[in-house]
Amino acid sequence: MLTHCGTRKINTDRLLLRPFKYDDYRDMSDNWIGDIKIQSMLSEPAYTTKDEVISLLDNYISSYEKEDYYRWAIVEKESQSCIGQIAIFLVDNKNHFCEIEYCIGSLFQRKGYCTEAVKEIIDYGFSKINMHKIQVCHKENNMASKGVIEKCGFKYEGTLRDYFFIDGKYVDRFYYSMLRDEWKN
Repeated sequence: MLTHCGTRKINTDRLLLRPFKYDDYRDMSDNWIGDIKIQSMLSEPAYTTKDEVISLLDNYISSYEKEDYYRWAIVEKESQSCIGQIAIFLVDNKNHFCEIEYCIGSLFQRKGYCTEAVKEIIDYGFSKINMHKIQVCHKENNMASKGVIEKCGFKYEGTLRDYFFIDGKYVDRFYYSMLRDEWKN
């Protein structure tokens, strides 16, 4: 049985993972959510106006009242800037699994921040929520995300071929997972 506990603050060596707040809109716009390339990796649109970002924040912030809602701002401690986001979603209460997603601004990539955040969310999913399985995926052209997934210890499960139709061509989606027993080891 899952033990839902909502989105709580998590401290790592270099990051603070915390619920979003309205003050994040400028960092979000500057660092990642307005970047078409970053957002396309999530199959999400770029949010280019303040009103669009605030509307998205309305959705995030109003959802925090639900115990089974999990979405964190990734804040770099050194700069105090919101540099990305990470979430547990597609929560399956019956079968005790979920999927995670994450993104980080291009100026903050290749510094180990995503790996640091993902490892903490894996721990949160297994130790706090009591998940049995956590899955994650990436598009075929997102090698940086593949690297994060592999560094975190996920096992490859399979490919959903021609899953996305992007820019006039089909793109595969690669799935990975980790089971509770694998996490403990």
